[in-house]
Amino acid sequence: MVSKKTKNSKLKTQNCCPIAVVVGSDSDMDVMQGCIDTLFEFGIKPVVRIISAHRTPQIAAEFAENAAQSGIKVIIAAAGMAAHLAGALAARTTLPVIAVPLISASGLEGIDALLSTIEMPPGVPVATMAIGKAGTKNAAIFAVQILALKDKKLAKKLAEFKKTQQQKVIEKDSALQ
Repeated sequence: MVSKKTKNSKLKTQNCCPIAVVVGSDSDMDVMQGCIDTLFEFGIKPVVRIISAHRTPQIAAEFAENAAQSGIKVIIAAAGMAAHLAGALAARTTLPVIAVPLISASGLEGIDALLSTIEMPPGVPVATMAIGKAGTKNAAIFAVQILALKDKKLAKKLAEFKKTQQQKVIEKDSALQ
């Protein structure tokens, strides 16, 4: 049975956004804001959803199965503890899925989430980023790199981003001299 929310979400995401950011819990939104902000810096307004692999498995499956026809090209999935969200989505789509393991209040400082996301069975790949805040930004940049393979404007923005990063380091180094 398809929930009313899922039906409405399909309509909302039709051909609108190339990247989806999916979190397993609303408590993950604070740290994932770094990912969303980074995507905005590249001019990408992502689809953002809260979908649990364990509490809403049918919605997770439907989202993954319909993502490509909705215009999504890359899915970023963030979760803590068991962190099965990325794998559950990857099992139901051919789109690239990027996992961000998160630190949860009652977990093992993100190590539990990291191990859950990197130990995928053969044939169900998930690109796994660093735990927490660094991983959120890297997930956004990695998603942009994937899209930049076929988007010259994004490729140019990505090159400018890399150049700016380099310049910031050079300036900080120069300030020490």
